[in-house]
This record gives sequence, structure tokens and C-alpha cells, in this order.
Amino acid sequence: MTSNVERGFAEVRFLTVAEVASVMRVSKMTVYRLVHGGELPAVRVGRSFRVPEQAVHDYLRDSFVETA
Repeated sequence: MTSNVERGFAEVRFLTVAEVASVMRVSKMTVYRLVHGGELPAVRVGRSFRVPEQAVHDYLRDSFVETA
């Protein structure tokens, strides 16, 4: 029997650092800095990172700046 947590993770879409960089239109190094700085949550898989897609959208939404 699977728990609600396991079903929740099954619905999460994870992005590679390269995919996150493409979505955010920044370099991969910028994404690594955000991950290592704790600003963007990520899961370590072997030697690479996977970032929940929703976390990218949340980060961009929360970082949005209104200009004059």
C-alpha cells in the first residue's frame, strides 16, 4: 500500500539543472548557486541535482519585482 506522501512524489515533475536554467533563462552556474545557497530546493541524485518544477515557478513568482 502506498502512502499519500509517495503518491504526492509520483505527481512531482523534477527538472535537471540544465532544464531549470533554460526555463529561467540563466546559466547552469546560476542555478547551482541558487541550489547551494538554499534559495532553490533540490534533490541530489548521485552527483547531480533535480529541482521540483513547482519550486522553480514559486521562486520566480516570489522573486518578481514591480518596476516603476
